[in-house]
Amino acid sequence: MNSEDSRNLILAIALSILVLIGWNYFYGAPLLQKERQTQTQSAATGQPAAGASTVAPLAPGVSAPSGAAATSLVAKTRAEALAVAKRVVIDTPSLGGSINLVGGLLDDLILKAYRETIDPDSPNIALFSPQGGPDPYWAETGFVGDIGANLKLPTRDTLWRSDSDRLTVEKPITLTYDNGAGLLFRRTIAVDNKFMFTVADSVENKGVEPVALHPYALILRRGAPKVLGYSVLHEGFVGVIGDSSVQEITYAGIEKEPGRARTLKGDGGWLGFTDKYWGSAIIPDQSAPIDSRFSASGVQPIDYQTDFLMAERVVAPGASSEVSSRIFAGAKEVATIDNYQAEYGIRKFDLMIDWGWFYFITKPLFRLIDFIYRIVGNFGVAIIIVTMLVKAVFFPLANRSYASMAKMKAIQPEIAALKERFPDDRAKQQQAQMELFKREGVNPVAGCLPMVIQIPVFFALYKVIFITIEMRHAPFFGWIRDLSAPDPTNIFTLFGLIPWDPTVLPVFGHFLALGVWPLIMGVSMFVQMKMNPEPADPVQKTMFAWMPVIFTFMLGSFPSGLVIYWTCNNTLSVIQQYVIMRRAGVKVELWDNLSKLIARLRPT
Repeated sequence: MNSEDSRNLILAIALSILVLIGWNYFYGAPLLQKERQTQTQSAATGQPAAGASTVAPLAPGVSAPSGAAATSLVAKTRAEALAVAKRVVIDTPSLGGSINLVGGLLDDLILKAYRETIDPDSPNIALFSPQGGPDPYWAETGFVGDIGANLKLPTRDTLWRSDSDRLTVEKPITLTYDNGAGLLFRRTIAVDNKFMFTVADSVENKGVEPVALHPYALILRRGAPKVLGYSVLHEGFVGVIGDSSVQEITYAGIEKEPGRARTLKGDGGWLGFTDKYWGSAIIPDQSAPIDSRFSASGVQPIDYQTDFLMAERVVAPGASSEVSSRIFAGAKEVATIDNYQAEYGIRKFDLMIDWGWFYFITKPLFRLIDFIYRIVGNFGVAIIIVTMLVKAVFFPLANRSYASMAKMKAIQPEIAALKERFPDDRAKQQQAQMELFKREGVNPVAGCLPMVIQIPVFFALYKVIFITIEMRHAPFFGWIRDLSAPDPTNIFTLFGLIPWDPTVLPVFGHFLALGVWPLIMGVSMFVQMKMNPEPADPVQKTMFAWMPVIFTFMLGSFPSGLVIYWTCNNTLSVIQQYVIMRRAGVKVELWDNLSKLIARLRPT
């Protein structure tokens, strides 16, 4: 092997290692971490530690809503925690749960249309949960006073009175609390048929002195939530305040902020928490100036809080003041989120869904898939149709690319002659080749252009399948019952005959998720590679030979919808290249390459 081959081999090995390490870091390792978290959490009781920290102040100079942030009545289960206090039932087409009359907290929310698994009998998704039970997560609104002000304000221990025992779309409820010192508080809560609550807090001053109060709203999560940990998906704090761009910070990231907090100021906007498919947000009046914040406080379990504080309101004796805000809590359905943005004028609310850097491709691509789905009734079929449309859009470019490849093949004898003519002068050899390419109208990188240009489309489709709840639990045909999940079959279990899960093995287990569709994809990629002449360079030849195998294992744990897309894309590329090369009068190398491979594998 000469020095050039050695250099190429070292470079190829280095790049291969880099790809494997990068993939393992950004995808494989988080998947393994998710599995380990699931195992650990299933063994845990979910009981918060005693003496958990109270909520941090909303802003400097303002007192926080007081009360027991960690109730002394620690319950072991969600049901026991819910039974501690009196409640108003929430009953809408989309939501179930209840409002805690102690504190007036929205701390129990069930999503009726969504279940934890594809099993129709599995539990519904529980979004908000009460204090004292597993994974406390709630929203609250109200008024706070200046630090040192001698005011008796509602706390999380305050028992409110309700005018009804049930909140429905048709019938809002009103909670009241009289502090016995001249202040009467009312909280009217309404909800629509999806996931938006409208909360109107008012205070009536029956005393003889003016009262200065700050309206506030907050969402609090106690303890580190379960996160999937994928680099392509943001989970954690999210929001847009005023004219700012979207603000995103992870639960681990907030710990590194100065003072464990990030503050934002502006007029209107929204802020909250986002999971993969679910989200929550507090939404002030879009014209009101607010001080807002993402923060973490206390020790284990840590309180993660997002809140906003409005300007001071002075309520004169005999007067009253009211402020209205909204709370979104539910599934991040694209149409629902977009409708809220349009209806209430919420700035960039659609960024509650993590569309990513290629927003301008990702969201239109989803709309196209969703439009086709409404016609054909199957997201898998819609993905295949979109694959065909993408190929049609890029057909002119691909046509020129394959035509250039055909010309490149036709001038190979002349390129070989140039190498013999200038065996020791690479500069003259390359100059002569460039003149040859220019004379024959050949672009040496044309074969890469279709793939390079389609990378953003591929990544955007990956985001669509991975993050949109519309793809969650969407079936295809046969054994594919969830396009957002990997192919459930596995060659290493003989497709279910052996009762074990090889993906839980340490270090390399995530490479062993190899189902039927990844194998079909690997075959399609193998055929596509064999459409072209084998490289003369032995290093390149080896790399091209192993590339379908590497990609087959890499895509084994990807969403099956993405694997179906890639398979169809490869198949269409093979057909397209075959037709174009035949038209150009260039020999298709597929059959010769397959014959050579079979001959090498045949025992002598």
